Order: sequence, then structure tokens, then C-alpha cells
Amino acid sequence: MESRYARQTILKDFGEAGQAKLTKAKVLVVGLGGLGLPVLQYLNAMGVGTLGLMDQDVVELHNLQRQILYAEHDLGKQKLDVVFQKLNEQNSSTTLIMHDSFLTKENALDTIRDYDVVVDATDNFPTRYLINDACVILDKPFVYGALHGFEGHVSVFNHLDGPTYRCLYPNMPSPDEMPNCNENGVLGVVPGIIGTLQALEVVKILTGIGEVLSGKLLLFNGLNQHISKIGFKPNSENKNIKKLQEFYEPLDCEVISTVSAETFQTIRESESKITLIDVRTEEEFEGHHLEEALHLPLNQINQYAPTKGDMAIYVICQSGKRSEIAVKHLQEAHPNLTFYSILGGMNKMLAICP
Repeated sequence: MESRYARQTILKDFGEAGQAKLTKAKVLVVGLGGLGLPVLQYLNAMGVGTLGLMDQDVVELHNLQRQILYAEHDLGKQKLDVVFQKLNEQNSSTTLIMHDSFLTKENALDTIRDYDVVVDATDNFPTRYLINDACVILDKPFVYGALHGFEGHVSVFNHLDGPTYRCLYPNMPSPDEMPNCNENGVLGVVPGIIGTLQALEVVKILTGIGEVLSGKLLLFNGLNQHISKIGFKPNSENKNIKKLQEFYEPLDCEVISTVSAETFQTIRESESKITLIDVRTEEEFEGHHLEEALHLPLNQINQYAPTKGDMAIYVICQSGKRSEIAVKHLQEAHPNLTFYSILGGMNKMLAICP
């Protein structure tokens, strides 16, 4: 009987030895979105023995444009459940480990410790720095991918004493410097290309074939199909991380008033009238929003005009990042009013009141 993996084991530089290494390997993929899905589908198909799936988001309509494992009937479901089922149908011999959470300072070391390679398939800087620091402490390689519009980046960090993420990007950018894919967008096919390149780097790390992108940043431009590489060197100081930082958020001296999604839901149920501003894009708002929300995209937040009787105003976005920025601007413009950013945004609200 023909082997499932015959088309790769017949490769001279891969062979049965390479397949055996994949079978024994354990890979953690952080993020089940545009990057994480092609990584998982290919590693699962190729026979990586154990795959860790980590996310706590639900499937939303705007995901379907680029996260092509999901279908319309998956809307509102936990991504983790959908991915587990479909990967198991693709290859039932793979051990799938579900991590029903986001990566945090509290769980990073315990989670990553059990894996051979970590794949960063996230879309935010704090998690990338957290992955980097945890991988340095535990001496684990991680495969990086990032997206912006028509472009993508791929690299491998902390591999065989190679450079770390901090060797390329020493300091986390400020909130105003951080691009937001919800506003800037990404062409649907680009995550598939970048995620596939990440999967290839994982296979090379695990099997020892080819040249790993350690100390090199691959830049892909989808508009002209141009690929270039930038070299960078390790900085020994970045290899001396012994413990995680206290916080993995941009430093900000301003105090922002926040409220948990659970508390806000209690307020919604107990008060007949509340003021809620939704600062997401029009596409996000039309996809799903709370019925009492006033839609005012972040780039129009200076147009907000309080009505008589407004005292406490709640601000929501998709994840809680943009609402914090909005609250800063609103507090400066209206110092006599109190504004609250809803922690976790619509992602959390959908989880507690779908």
C-alpha cells in the first residue's frame, strides 16, 4: 500500500528520516487566523505528530475573506472548535492539543515549554515580544510572520543561537506607531502566501533540510511579486533574558478608565439608557454591533458631541485597543465627562452574549 507521505519521502534530501522527525515533532501555533490556518493545514497534512492550537476568538464574517478554512455556517463558533474538527478530518493521526486562551504572561512559559517550535501567527506587537522573550528563556525557535496591505514578512528567530526578534526590533512601538489591520486591511491571498512560507520554515527547522531564515527577514510584495531579504545580526544582550517583563503593552503614562465586558453587560441589563460609542470601521459595525451603539469610527472621534445628560460614556472596538485610543482623545476634548474603554471589545462581548 502506498504511504500517505510517499511524495515527500521519495525526495532524496528528505526521505524517511525527515518524515520520522516530523512525526516526533511538536509545534505550537499561536493564532488561528489568516497566517495560522495555512501553517496548520500544511503541517497537519505533512505529518507533524503534535500540533498545539491556541486562540480564543470566534469566527466573524470579515474573517472569511482570508481565513479560508472557515465557512459561513461557522460564523459565531469558537475558532478553536472549528479548526480542531477540520484538522482531525484532514489527518486523524495527528495529536491536536487545544489551548482555549490567548497567550499571556501568566501562561506563556508553561505552554511553550512543551513544544519544539513556536509559530507566531498573531497580529499584535505585545504578543510577539512575549513569544520572543519566552522562547529565549526556554531556548525555543520561533517562526515569525507579519502582514500589511499587499505585503508580508517572514523570519526565524532564536534558532541555533541566531538573532532574536529584539535583535531586529529592539523596542515595542508606541500605540500611535502600531498599524491596525482592521483599518489598513490586507489582501485576502497574502496571508495564505506568508503562512505557507512560515510552514516551510517550520519543516526546515524540524528536519534540518535547506537554509533556515535565521538572521534574514524575507520581504514579500504581492503587487509586483517581488521578494527580497534583509540580513541582520544577533545582539548578545537580547539573548540574556532570564524572566518575562511585568507588562507586554506599550508604555503609556496616561491612565485610561476601563470596564470589563462582564461588568458592562451587567450595566446594560440594569440601566434603561446608556451611551455607547462603537469606534470600529463601517464594515465591522455592519457585520455585528450592539443595538444601542452609536457608530463613530476612530478617525472621526473628534466629531463626538455629548448630549445633555451624558455622564458616563462607554467606548467599544473589536479587541479593546482602538477604544483605549478613542478614550484618550475623548477625555482631552471633554474633561468634565467620564469615558470607559470596554476590555476585550466585541470579541469578549460576543463570547458572553452571542
